[in-house]
Amino acid sequence: MYQTHAHPLVSPAQAVSPAQSVAPYTSVSSIDPYVVEALRRLTGRCVCFETTRGGIEGTIIDVKPDHVLLQLSHNRQACVRIAEIVWTMPL
Repeated sequence: MYQTHAHPLVSPAQAVSPAQSVAPYTSVSSIDPYVVEALRRLTGRCVCFETTRGGIEGTIIDVKPDHVLLQLSHNRQACVRIAEIVWTMPL
């Protein structure tokens, strides 16, 4: 005859949801230091970016390794991911 072993019961407080068992989401993007430096030299200048979603114009306020902060018209700002920029043109 087969012998069965009793398995301890898991209380609802100890149960793990599917979301908890998945590793946390991590984003990976490459940083091009040459592009970042070129954009930093344009800080304070009005530029036109062509992105994968279309064109955008504004004055560069700040440049981080992964994004650029633009001052748009009417006191609005936009954060543009550098990975989405196709080309840049100073105005």
